[in-house]
Amino acid sequence: MTFSVEIKNLDLHFGNVAVLQQLNLDIHEGEFLVLLGSSGCGKSTLLNCIAGLLEVTDGQIFIGGENVTWAEPSERGIDMVFQSYALYPQMTVEGNLTFGLKNAGLPKIEIAERVKRAAGILQIEPLLKRKPAALSGGQRQRVAIGRALVRDVDVFLFDEPLSNLDAKLRADLRVEIKKLHGQLNNTMIYVTHDQIEAMTLADRIAIMKGGKIMQLASPHEIYNRPRNLYVADFIGSPSMNFLNGEISGGNFMVGKLTIPLDGYEFAKGSRQEGKAIIGLRPEHIVTGDNLASAAMRTKVTVELVEPMGSDTLIYATLAGTFIHVRMDGQVQAASGDEIEIGFLPDRASLFDPVSEERL
Repeated sequence: MTFSVEIKNLDLHFGNVAVLQQLNLDIHEGEFLVLLGSSGCGKSTLLNCIAGLLEVTDGQIFIGGENVTWAEPSERGIDMVFQSYALYPQMTVEGNLTFGLKNAGLPKIEIAERVKRAAGILQIEPLLKRKPAALSGGQRQRVAIGRALVRDVDVFLFDEPLSNLDAKLRADLRVEIKKLHGQLNNTMIYVTHDQIEAMTLADRIAIMKGGKIMQLASPHEIYNRPRNLYVADFIGSPSMNFLNGEISGGNFMVGKLTIPLDGYEFAKGSRQEGKAIIGLRPEHIVTGDNLASAAMRTKVTVELVEPMGSDTLIYATLAGTFIHVRMDGQVQAASGDEIEIGFLPDRASLFDPVSEERL
């Protein structure tokens, strides 16, 4: 396996504060890797270390097999797209795209070819003679991406590039970035706090907390087999339901409920008895016709209904815990209704209440 970016035992301290701690990460050539986490988790800091904008305290960074730990940003074979568009307001779009290339002394013919190629890929040809003030937010971000594109580098870094845009534009540009990666097949490292961006764009996601990577895996693996309680709670909207109980004799016991664990795949080497937390995603608590596949059933009283168009979220209390259930959007339900729910144990997640690791 060829690695495009390798990070080995990386530490970054600001005074006595450890921002990144013994962080290791290998990013495959041509991979789209997303750094995901809440504010302050260290994801943008890590990106800035890769870019050379921050000096690391310890550890090494390799890009394309070359140790660039102490190299200048311009020597790393990378380019970066920021949250703010950072365009030169007095220049046209074409001027913004060509500025860096002219400073690098590239021939005019090559500059023109690169600009034409980037403008074609990003569909900004009609905008080349406009200035940034005459562009929409989405168009400005396309130009910012184009400015990185013309550099023709091996690694692209994106620092929350869509967070200043409204929801519709974010969705549109998300598709454009995904298509762009498919066309270029360059390595892309993308920072976001938005889990929808992460799930839809990434080949793999690195979920960060407190300067550490909590789980590095494909979106499918992270959603269906979260490694720990933090990842399970962070991914999913609404988040996973959690019930405290005990594993005994192949069942999960919570209050008066007994949930069979038939089909549940325990993590290798983990215990299969004792106190535990069960996690169930809202769509894995079934109702109506899907009850036939449930391992057990029980009744709850609806406390709140949130119609969301394609889905309807039902809120209820189960074994003293407030839970949410995702149902079909056409379901008619109201507060006070009694509904029957069932559980799919093979889709559940079990966690140790002390270590918070997956069982």
